[in-house]
Amino acid sequence: MDKSYHRFSELFAQLGLPSDEAGIRNFLIQHSPLPPDVLLEDAPFWSESQSALLKEEKIDDADWAEVIDQLNNALRKKTN
Repeated sequence: MDKSYHRFSELFAQLGLPSDEAGIRNFLIQHSPLPPDVLLEDAPFWSESQSALLKEEKIDDADWAEVIDQLNNALRKKTN
């Protein structure tokens, strides 16, 4: 099976968020660190459709799953 590789910026675009470097950085600064007891898709800053996309792609282990894991890890870190 051939899986596509998606970039971090493509996930942000898919979520309807600014996908340039500054936009991604600002999003991570604004929303980090995500508490360890909150699932990524349950974070309060997602819209219903954003949350559904993250959950469905992770459950399906779709080609977006790897970059979603990267987003999850990035949001768990304290950023300045």
